[in-house]
Amino acid sequence: MPRLITISNRLPISVKVVNENFVYTTSVGGLATGLSSTDAVKENFWVGWPGSTIDSQKEQTDLKEKLNQDNMQPVFLTDHEYENFYEGFSNKTIWPLFHYFTQYTIYKKSFWEYYKKVNQLYCDEVKKIAQPGDIFWVHDYQLMLLPGMLREVFPDATIGFFLHIPFPSYEIFRTLPWRKEILLGILGADLVGFHTYDYMRHFLSAATRIMDFNHHLGRINLPNRVVEVDSFPMGIDYDKFANAVYEKATIKEIIELRQQLGKNKIILSVDRLDYSKGILERILAFERFLGKYPEYQEQVTLLVILVPSRAGVEQYAHLKEQIDEAVGRINGKYNTLRWTPIFYFYRGLPFHTLAAIYYMSDVALITPLRDGMNLIAKEYIASKTDQTGVLILSEMAGAAKELTEAIHVNPNDMHDIVRAIHKALTMPQQEQISRNAAMQQTLKRYNVKRWSEVFMERLGEARQATEKVKQKRFNEEIQERLIQAYNIADRKLFLLDYDGTLVDFQDDPQKVAPDEYLYNLLKKLSERADTSVVVISGRDKNSLERWLGKLNISIVAEHGVWTKDSGQEWAQADLLEQDWKEEIKAVMETFVDRTPGTFIEVKDYSLVWHYRKADQGLAEIRVHELLDSLTQFTSTMRLQILEGNKVIEIKNAGINKGHAATRWAERHPDGFILAMGDDYTDEDTFKAVNGFANAFTIKVGYNITAAQYNIPSNREVLRLLHVLSEQKGISSDYKEVNMTA
Repeated sequence: MPRLITISNRLPISVKVVNENFVYTTSVGGLATGLSSTDAVKENFWVGWPGSTIDSQKEQTDLKEKLNQDNMQPVFLTDHEYENFYEGFSNKTIWPLFHYFTQYTIYKKSFWEYYKKVNQLYCDEVKKIAQPGDIFWVHDYQLMLLPGMLREVFPDATIGFFLHIPFPSYEIFRTLPWRKEILLGILGADLVGFHTYDYMRHFLSAATRIMDFNHHLGRINLPNRVVEVDSFPMGIDYDKFANAVYEKATIKEIIELRQQLGKNKIILSVDRLDYSKGILERILAFERFLGKYPEYQEQVTLLVILVPSRAGVEQYAHLKEQIDEAVGRINGKYNTLRWTPIFYFYRGLPFHTLAAIYYMSDVALITPLRDGMNLIAKEYIASKTDQTGVLILSEMAGAAKELTEAIHVNPNDMHDIVRAIHKALTMPQQEQISRNAAMQQTLKRYNVKRWSEVFMERLGEARQATEKVKQKRFNEEIQERLIQAYNIADRKLFLLDYDGTLVDFQDDPQKVAPDEYLYNLLKKLSERADTSVVVISGRDKNSLERWLGKLNISIVAEHGVWTKDSGQEWAQADLLEQDWKEEIKAVMETFVDRTPGTFIEVKDYSLVWHYRKADQGLAEIRVHELLDSLTQFTSTMRLQILEGNKVIEIKNAGINKGHAATRWAERHPDGFILAMGDDYTDEDTFKAVNGFANAFTIKVGYNITAAQYNIPSNREVLRLLHVLSEQKGISSDYKEVNMTA
């Protein structure tokens, strides 16, 4: 089993120097808590910040030696680095932006520079301990550049990345000045994980629309490798919380707290101080609940536990003041000699105290305005061993996707929260048990250990997919075999797509006439007596005739509707119908009207909807709509729909590039054949000639293909054709002598 190097902002412990001695405490946070209980790999080495500034070189050396013994590698930061990297870019730029608080987002170049610098420091520390075969698992928003940095240093390493906060919609993310750098950093990983499908979808949308990367079912194809994007809702250590209720320390806390809180119903609100948690909003909702349902006064208590966080951020200090004021005002308004409406604690609590509070609380009120997952909701359910109690959960929390039996609320709707509190307090016990039993079953099965295992399994699969891509990559060794086959063959056949293969794509499809270099290259190849060059394209015959008609080559237009042998006239395939075109053109024109930047290309026997210049997000929606609209015609009219590179084409069924390719390949089945193309329509060509003995099929780009090999771009295509055009070939006399020898 390989060694796993986990890399996060913090180590699972915090270290302070007190009287020249190191004092260790367990770090607070979902990641440290979650991964501390996993054994998904044989050995886990952890890289991260030790939790405090340690300037002394001697102390740094001593601490590193001690932590290395426990498989930990500290990253030491100065106060200035920490302030700009963590308090600055991480928590004043990324945190508010990714949680949709754009009004709090600060775009400061110096923050960004320190973010890059510190990510590089983490990379440098990883390099010091990395061994061949190590798996790297990078965590969270503070280290989004690190996967890309690691990829540059360890190009063949297995790298995973998991984001523990939401990934925002494209419209929010695009406002970040350094959006491309962030995307490229994350895409250094083999597997990118998110808590929910929504975050995954937003990331794919950003990668598609900002970087113009295509994806298929969550797989992004990059040169030399693939990146898998998937959702993995993080679990908790279920048994830890379920069993805590029976421990003596927890039972002692339950008894003492019950004496302090009395027999009132308890509504629990526990959170880290953060504007994304909706803490003030739920306190105000509780005030409104007491006003609307006065019968619950002196019967119910809101227990607010607020864990201090990020005191250096202005918005947090202001939020603390607002919460203090609201709690004081509400208690002053409703307080009696026997009852305090809100019990308010501003501090972290020991584990057994928190476990006791979870168990005692009749309702958990967890209403973040935006939250990546929210493990508190899961911890509360796990602690309810008698299966009573009600969870009120914001629909904006990632956990809401799993805990479907909770009462879901819109955290911005105070009336909705008030209704939910009333429903929770009046819910029959049997219904509570039924709901909680279902949620507990979910949490037991998919705990934090299983979360880690599933991620690691998918990471291995992602790496295998990359290895398959590498095996198909056209390289020098394959080129040598191809050249050798080319030189000894009596007959040579080139089957070449045009757009995306011989020429690069342009927004205007009519601006791709062959330049002088390509024209002369095709001329040189086709002038050889033993060579046939066939351009097989989806383009109309008039354009191809205008560009290539004077060359000694054969041309196939509109995927096989029109054929022109070298030196002859155009010939049409079997009689094809055209009466369908007007009806379908009318349908396609509605999509042109609704999708700026698109247009229709009318060919003799097909219609093409081009969307290269359209907004990619809108185009994705319109493509699905158009395909749905066109599907009804394909069965009744014997039509076929083709999805090309930023085009949708509908044509007569039974005509494709494969049929045309077969015609030439069968003329000399033992000769050398080279077929190259770039999109879905060329797959028919690859399939048609793969069975021939001396055939080489090459796909331009790294999408899944029937071709034998992949090549990065049309530039590499032209380079290969140039190499072949320079070959002298081997005479028949030489081959006979060589074979005799």
